[in-house]
Amino acid sequence: MVAAPGENLRVNGDRLWDMLMEMAKIGPGIAGGNNRQTLTDADGEGRHLFKTWCDEAGLTMGVDQMGTMFMTRPGTDPDALPVYVGSHLDTQPTGGKYDGVLGVLAALEAVRSMNDLGIKTKHPIVVTNWANEEGARFAPAMLASGVFAGVHSLDYAYNRKDPEGKTYGDELKRIGWRGEEAVGERKMHAYFEYHIEQGPILEAEDKQIGVVTHCQGLWWLEFTLTGKEAHTGSTPMAMRVNAGLAMSRILEMVQDVAMSEQPGAVGGVGQMFFSPNSRNVLPGKVTFTVDIRTPSQDKLDRMRAKIEAEAAKICEALGVGCSVEAVGHFDPVTFDETLVTRVREAAERLGYSHMNLISGAGHDACWAAKVAPSTMVMCPCVGGLSHNEAEDISKEWATAGADVLFHAVLETAEIVG
Repeated sequence: MVAAPGENLRVNGDRLWDMLMEMAKIGPGIAGGNNRQTLTDADGEGRHLFKTWCDEAGLTMGVDQMGTMFMTRPGTDPDALPVYVGSHLDTQPTGGKYDGVLGVLAALEAVRSMNDLGIKTKHPIVVTNWANEEGARFAPAMLASGVFAGVHSLDYAYNRKDPEGKTYGDELKRIGWRGEEAVGERKMHAYFEYHIEQGPILEAEDKQIGVVTHCQGLWWLEFTLTGKEAHTGSTPMAMRVNAGLAMSRILEMVQDVAMSEQPGAVGGVGQMFFSPNSRNVLPGKVTFTVDIRTPSQDKLDRMRAKIEAEAAKICEALGVGCSVEAVGHFDPVTFDETLVTRVREAAERLGYSHMNLISGAGHDACWAAKVAPSTMVMCPCVGGLSHNEAEDISKEWATAGADVLFHAVLETAEIVG
């Protein structure tokens, strides 16, 4: 039986908050948030600041060929597998200050608090910054952890292109963060990830801690519709091959499919590109990505099949060409029962209100769960708002979740002495 930490053990919430605010100065957005997209110069600068803090905490750095940073605090048993704790430092183009970053810096704060308190653990602890979690610049999301888990090949990842045609491999080399370590060769005893909820449930229920039991499955389906460029004023309605009209009907259909699978299913479109994107030219090409999610494997399979079949009918009726590519996917995830219980008991031991939660967003923990026992801790965010520069949390929320993370990690890494 592994001993639980005493309830008096807490992290330094002020120090955690100071780190969050300092990191937020790198890659500032235009409206109070951050634009620190993966493999940009800002990402490189954020990595260097994180490394500086880790060096000060006595951690040893490893970097793999995908650019993921592994910062290790040794354990007392050289043969014990490490406990990994982390998230990501990259952001959306108009991202907030906490999405991902909170999990990385709370993991570092846990280690700093262990140092302050003179705590030793049997298992090493590895603070982790996964590369390209967001997928905003290089799709799909969770790319580096996906390669780590064997879901994607390294060649596939290196050949992902951003909207300007730059490849992941070239940009990783350009910013100087391509490591030599083979991706996925590390073995994990367990993996923990702390994150803001990115939804409204915890705040609405007035709970401080989300005990994450599952993560929704996801498909990103990239549609390319091919019509005929033509003048919007002089082309008769009956003679148009309108890719834009086909897109609008597909969007409405995606809404109907998601609503037909309620409760517990979502679907929508957040990105689209028209070509030539001129006011008075019907688009010859429209590209957009349908995002569908649900914790039910049956629903996920059914939604994808129906959307693809109905889209083909819509396009055929309008004479529009239609192709579909799956550019992101993971099946629903059930997190490790033992680790979930440790998170729940830590919240109870520390006196924090809590509830079970299914994550609506994808996280690196979804791929880590394929190779090791994994789970997540969540804290509320104001209004459930995320992937938005107005994303906000309180210092108290941040600290409560970090305390729970601290306890669950210590119990799993096994305090010595």
